[in-house]
Amino acid sequence: MNPLTIFASRFVAGERPQDAVRVGERLQAKGIKATFDKLGEDVLDQHAAQRATTASCELLRLVPAGVERNISIKMSSMGQQISRELCLENVSKILDVARETGGFVRLDMEGSKLTESTITIFQELRQRHDNVGIVLQAYLHRTPDDVKEALRRKDRVRLCKGAYKEPASLAWQDMDQIRERFRHYTRLLLDGGRPAAIATHDESLVKDALAYVAERQLEASRYEFQMLYGLRPRRWDELVAAGHRMRIYVPYGTHWFPYFYRRLRERKENIFFVLRGLFE
Repeated sequence: MNPLTIFASRFVAGERPQDAVRVGERLQAKGIKATFDKLGEDVLDQHAAQRATTASCELLRLVPAGVERNISIKMSSMGQQISRELCLENVSKILDVARETGGFVRLDMEGSKLTESTITIFQELRQRHDNVGIVLQAYLHRTPDDVKEALRRKDRVRLCKGAYKEPASLAWQDMDQIRERFRHYTRLLLDGGRPAAIATHDESLVKDALAYVAERQLEASRYEFQMLYGLRPRRWDELVAAGHRMRIYVPYGTHWFPYFYRRLRERKENIFFVLRGLFE
Protein backbone atom coordinates (compact mmCIF):
# COMPACT_ATOMS: atom_id res chain seq x y z
CA MET A 1 0.00 0.00 0.00
CA ASN A 2 1.31 3.44 -0.89
CA PRO A 3 1.01 6.42 1.49
CA LEU A 4 -2.01 7.86 -0.37
CA THR A 5 -3.88 4.58 -0.07
CA ILE A 6 -3.09 4.37 3.64
CA PHE A 7 -4.33 7.94 4.05
CA ALA A 8 -7.57 7.18 2.19
CA SER A 9 -8.27 4.11 4.32
CA ARG A 10 -8.76 6.41 7.31
CA PHE A 11 -11.75 8.05 5.63
CA VAL A 12 -13.02 5.46 3.11
CA ALA A 13 -14.42 2.13 4.30
CA GLY A 14 -12.72 0.12 1.57
CA GLU A 15 -13.10 -0.80 -2.08
CA ARG A 16 -15.98 -3.28 -1.77
CA PRO A 17 -19.56 -2.86 -0.53
CA GLN A 18 -18.86 -5.58 2.05
CA ASP A 19 -16.22 -3.27 3.56
CA ALA A 20 -18.80 -0.50 3.95
CA VAL A 21 -21.34 -2.86 5.49
CA ARG A 22 -18.80 -4.03 8.06
CA VAL A 23 -18.22 -0.41 9.05
CA GLY A 24 -21.99 0.02 9.30
CA GLU A 25 -22.23 -2.97 11.63
CA ARG A 26 -19.52 -1.54 13.87
CA LEU A 27 -21.28 1.81 13.97
CA GLN A 28 -24.63 0.16 14.69
CA ALA A 29 -23.09 -1.60 17.69
CA LYS A 30 -22.30 1.87 19.08
CA GLY A 31 -25.81 3.20 18.45
CA ILE A 32 -24.77 5.13 15.32
CA LYS A 33 -26.54 4.90 11.95
CA ALA A 34 -24.80 4.89 8.56
CA THR A 35 -25.56 6.00 5.04
CA PHE A 36 -23.55 4.12 2.44
CA ASP A 37 -22.20 5.69 -0.74
CA LYS A 38 -20.34 4.14 -3.67
CA LEU A 39 -17.81 6.72 -4.83
CA GLY A 40 -18.03 7.93 -8.40
CA GLU A 41 -19.66 10.80 -10.30
CA ASP A 42 -19.88 12.56 -13.68
CA VAL A 43 -20.59 9.37 -15.62
CA LEU A 44 -21.04 10.02 -19.36
CA ASP A 45 -21.34 6.41 -20.53
CA GLN A 46 -24.70 4.65 -20.46
CA HIS A 47 -23.22 1.27 -19.56
CA ALA A 48 -21.28 2.80 -16.66
CA ALA A 49 -24.50 4.45 -15.44
CA GLN A 50 -26.22 1.06 -15.53
CA ARG A 51 -23.38 -0.52 -13.54
CA ALA A 52 -23.66 2.23 -10.92
CA THR A 53 -27.41 1.63 -10.71
CA THR A 54 -26.96 -2.12 -10.31
CA ALA A 55 -24.32 -1.55 -7.62
CA SER A 56 -26.72 0.58 -5.57
CA CYS A 57 -29.48 -2.02 -5.87
CA GLU A 58 -27.09 -4.77 -4.80
CA LEU A 59 -25.89 -2.68 -1.88
CA LEU A 60 -29.43 -2.25 -0.56
CA ARG A 61 -29.91 -6.02 -0.65
CA LEU A 62 -26.50 -6.67 0.90
CA VAL A 63 -27.11 -4.67 4.10
CA PRO A 64 -28.10 -7.22 6.77
CA ALA A 65 -30.99 -7.12 9.18
CA GLY A 66 -30.18 -4.94 12.15
CA VAL A 67 -28.40 -2.33 10.03
CA GLU A 68 -30.53 0.39 8.48
CA ARG A 69 -30.68 0.19 4.68
CA ASN A 70 -29.83 3.81 4.00
CA ILE A 71 -27.77 4.84 0.97
CA SER A 72 -26.68 8.09 -0.66
CA ILE A 73 -26.29 8.35 -4.44
CA LYS A 74 -25.00 10.92 -6.88
CA MET A 75 -27.33 11.12 -9.84
CA SER A 76 -24.48 12.18 -12.12
CA SER A 77 -23.29 8.57 -11.78
CA MET A 78 -26.75 7.33 -12.85
CA GLY A 79 -26.80 9.09 -16.23
CA GLN A 80 -28.02 12.54 -15.22
CA GLN A 81 -25.74 14.22 -17.76
CA ILE A 82 -26.64 11.74 -20.51
CA SER A 83 -30.41 12.15 -20.41
CA ARG A 84 -33.11 12.99 -17.90
CA GLU A 85 -35.12 9.92 -18.91
CA LEU A 86 -32.19 7.57 -18.36
CA CYS A 87 -31.49 9.07 -14.95
CA LEU A 88 -35.15 8.85 -13.90
CA GLU A 89 -35.30 5.23 -15.00
CA ASN A 90 -32.14 4.26 -13.13
CA VAL A 91 -32.95 6.07 -9.89
CA SER A 92 -36.52 4.71 -9.98
CA LYS A 93 -35.07 1.19 -10.09
CA ILE A 94 -33.02 1.93 -6.98
CA LEU A 95 -36.03 3.37 -5.18
CA ASP A 96 -38.11 0.31 -6.07
CA VAL A 97 -35.47 -1.94 -4.52
CA ALA A 98 -35.30 0.37 -1.50
CA ARG A 99 -39.07 0.01 -1.10
CA GLU A 100 -38.80 -3.78 -1.32
CA THR A 101 -36.04 -3.90 1.30
CA GLY A 102 -37.38 -1.19 3.61
CA GLY A 103 -34.57 1.18 2.66
CA PHE A 104 -34.12 4.91 2.13
CA VAL A 105 -32.20 6.77 -0.59
CA ARG A 106 -30.70 10.25 -0.26
CA LEU A 107 -29.95 12.11 -3.51
CA ASP A 108 -26.64 13.90 -3.00
CA MET A 109 -26.30 17.45 -4.28
CA GLU A 110 -23.42 18.15 -6.64
CA GLY A 111 -22.14 21.28 -8.41
CA SER A 112 -24.47 24.15 -9.35
CA LYS A 113 -24.69 23.05 -12.98
CA LEU A 114 -26.75 20.09 -11.74
CA THR A 115 -28.70 21.73 -8.91
CA GLU A 116 -31.87 22.55 -10.84
CA SER A 117 -31.87 19.17 -12.58
CA THR A 118 -31.36 17.33 -9.29
CA ILE A 119 -34.22 19.13 -7.58
CA THR A 120 -36.70 18.76 -10.43
CA ILE A 121 -35.90 15.05 -10.84
CA PHE A 122 -36.25 14.60 -7.08
CA GLN A 123 -39.64 16.31 -7.10
CA GLU A 124 -40.84 14.02 -9.87
CA LEU A 125 -39.61 10.95 -8.01
CA ARG A 126 -41.36 12.13 -4.83
CA GLN A 127 -44.70 11.88 -6.60
CA ARG A 128 -44.29 8.10 -6.55
CA HIS A 129 -41.83 7.47 -3.72
CA ASP A 130 -41.72 8.51 -0.07
CA ASN A 131 -38.42 6.75 0.61
CA VAL A 132 -36.23 9.42 -0.96
CA GLY A 133 -34.63 12.61 0.39
CA ILE A 134 -32.67 15.54 -0.98
CA VAL A 135 -29.61 17.58 0.04
CA LEU A 136 -29.66 21.39 0.13
CA GLN A 137 -26.54 23.55 0.34
CA ALA A 138 -26.59 26.55 2.67
CA TYR A 139 -24.14 28.62 0.63
CA LEU A 140 -26.22 28.88 -2.56
CA HIS A 141 -28.23 32.05 -3.09
CA ARG A 142 -31.18 30.00 -4.34
CA THR A 143 -31.47 27.92 -1.16
CA PRO A 144 -34.07 30.10 0.66
CA ASP A 145 -36.60 29.25 -2.06
CA ASP A 146 -35.54 25.60 -2.13
CA VAL A 147 -35.97 25.28 1.66
CA LYS A 148 -39.37 26.96 1.50
CA GLU A 149 -40.50 24.58 -1.26
CA ALA A 150 -39.11 21.52 0.57
CA LEU A 151 -41.04 22.51 3.70
CA ARG A 152 -44.23 23.00 1.69
CA ARG A 153 -43.83 19.56 0.13
CA LYS A 154 -42.76 17.94 3.44
CA ASP A 155 -39.55 16.63 1.88
CA ARG A 156 -36.82 15.04 3.93
CA VAL A 157 -33.77 17.31 3.73
CA ARG A 158 -30.12 16.96 4.58
CA LEU A 159 -28.62 20.42 5.07
CA CYS A 160 -24.91 20.99 4.44
CA LYS A 161 -22.73 24.06 3.89
CA GLY A 162 -21.76 23.09 0.33
CA ALA A 163 -18.61 21.34 -0.87
CA TYR A 164 -18.19 22.67 -4.42
CA LYS A 165 -16.38 25.81 -5.48
CA GLU A 166 -18.99 28.22 -6.83
CA PRO A 167 -18.78 31.83 -8.06
CA ALA A 168 -20.00 34.75 -5.97
CA SER A 169 -22.91 35.20 -8.35
CA LEU A 170 -24.30 31.84 -7.20
CA ALA A 171 -23.04 31.32 -3.66
CA TRP A 172 -21.98 33.10 -0.52
CA GLN A 173 -18.18 33.19 -0.21
CA ASP A 174 -17.68 34.42 3.35
CA MET A 175 -17.77 31.62 5.92
CA ASP A 176 -19.52 33.73 8.55
CA GLN A 177 -22.31 34.43 6.07
CA ILE A 178 -22.54 30.73 5.20
CA ARG A 179 -22.78 29.83 8.88
CA GLU A 180 -25.51 32.43 9.36
CA ARG A 181 -27.47 30.89 6.47
CA PHE A 182 -26.93 27.39 7.82
CA ARG A 183 -28.23 28.35 11.27
CA HIS A 184 -31.31 29.99 9.75
CA TYR A 185 -32.17 27.01 7.53
CA THR A 186 -31.56 24.58 10.38
CA ARG A 187 -34.19 26.30 12.47
CA LEU A 188 -36.68 26.29 9.60
CA LEU A 189 -36.14 22.58 8.97
CA LEU A 190 -36.34 21.68 12.65
CA ASP A 191 -39.68 23.46 12.86
CA GLY A 192 -40.89 21.87 9.63
CA GLY A 193 -42.16 18.55 10.93
CA ARG A 194 -40.14 16.07 8.84
CA PRO A 195 -36.89 14.63 10.26
CA ALA A 196 -34.08 17.09 9.52
CA ALA A 197 -30.52 15.91 8.80
CA ILE A 198 -27.95 18.44 10.06
CA ALA A 199 -24.74 17.62 8.20
CA THR A 200 -21.77 19.54 9.55
CA HIS A 201 -18.48 19.10 11.42
CA ASP A 202 -18.52 22.76 12.47
CA GLU A 203 -18.82 22.71 16.24
CA SER A 204 -20.37 26.18 16.40
CA LEU A 205 -23.20 24.95 14.17
CA VAL A 206 -23.60 21.72 16.12
CA LYS A 207 -23.88 23.65 19.37
CA ASP A 208 -26.31 26.12 17.86
CA ALA A 209 -28.56 23.29 16.68
CA LEU A 210 -28.38 21.63 20.09
CA ALA A 211 -29.38 24.87 21.78
CA TYR A 212 -32.35 25.30 19.47
CA VAL A 213 -33.43 21.69 19.97
CA ALA A 214 -33.34 22.23 23.72
CA GLU A 215 -35.18 25.55 23.48
CA ARG A 216 -37.96 24.03 21.36
CA GLN A 217 -37.94 20.79 23.39
CA LEU A 218 -37.83 18.74 20.20
CA GLU A 219 -37.86 14.96 20.36
CA ALA A 220 -34.77 13.14 19.10
CA SER A 221 -36.82 11.60 16.28
CA ARG A 222 -37.19 15.07 14.71
CA TYR A 223 -33.54 15.43 13.73
CA GLU A 224 -30.18 13.76 13.36
CA PHE A 225 -26.60 14.94 13.04
CA GLN A 226 -24.53 13.67 10.13
CA MET A 227 -20.76 13.59 9.68
CA LEU A 228 -18.25 11.97 7.35
CA TYR A 229 -16.60 8.67 8.18
CA GLY A 230 -13.25 9.29 9.86
CA LEU A 231 -13.96 12.86 10.97
CA ARG A 232 -14.63 13.73 14.64
CA PRO A 233 -15.39 10.17 15.84
CA ARG A 234 -15.22 11.15 19.49
CA ARG A 235 -17.93 13.73 18.88
CA TRP A 236 -20.16 11.02 17.38
CA ASP A 237 -20.00 9.09 20.64
CA GLU A 238 -20.64 12.20 22.72
CA LEU A 239 -23.76 13.11 20.78
CA VAL A 240 -25.15 9.58 20.98
CA ALA A 241 -24.41 9.39 24.71
CA ALA A 242 -26.37 12.63 25.16
CA GLY A 243 -29.40 11.08 23.47
CA HIS A 244 -29.09 12.52 19.97
CA ARG A 245 -29.27 10.58 16.72
CA MET A 246 -26.07 10.33 14.73
CA ARG A 247 -25.51 9.13 11.16
CA ILE A 248 -22.17 8.68 9.42
CA TYR A 249 -21.63 9.02 5.67
CA VAL A 250 -19.66 5.86 4.79
CA PRO A 251 -18.05 6.00 1.32
CA TYR A 252 -16.47 3.02 -0.40
CA GLY A 253 -15.00 2.22 -3.79
CA THR A 254 -11.90 2.89 -5.84
CA HIS A 255 -12.72 6.46 -6.92
CA TRP A 256 -11.58 7.99 -3.66
CA PHE A 257 -9.06 10.49 -5.05
CA PRO A 258 -11.65 12.93 -6.51
CA TYR A 259 -13.61 12.59 -3.27
CA PHE A 260 -10.65 13.92 -1.27
CA TYR A 261 -9.27 16.31 -3.83
CA ARG A 262 -12.46 18.35 -4.04
CA ARG A 263 -12.91 18.57 -0.29
CA LEU A 264 -9.32 19.54 0.42
CA ARG A 265 -9.01 21.96 -2.50
CA GLU A 266 -12.20 23.90 -2.02
CA ARG A 267 -12.46 24.36 1.74
CA LYS A 268 -9.42 25.24 3.84
CA GLU A 269 -11.27 24.19 6.97
CA ASN A 270 -11.56 20.66 5.54
CA ILE A 271 -7.77 20.33 5.70
CA PHE A 272 -7.96 21.11 9.41
CA PHE A 273 -10.71 18.53 9.96
CA VAL A 274 -8.81 15.84 8.04
CA LEU A 275 -5.55 16.50 9.89
CA ARG A 276 -7.34 16.46 13.23
CA GLY A 277 -9.15 13.29 12.22
CA LEU A 278 -5.84 11.55 11.61
CA PHE A 279 -4.84 12.10 15.23
CA GLU A 280 -8.17 11.41 16.94
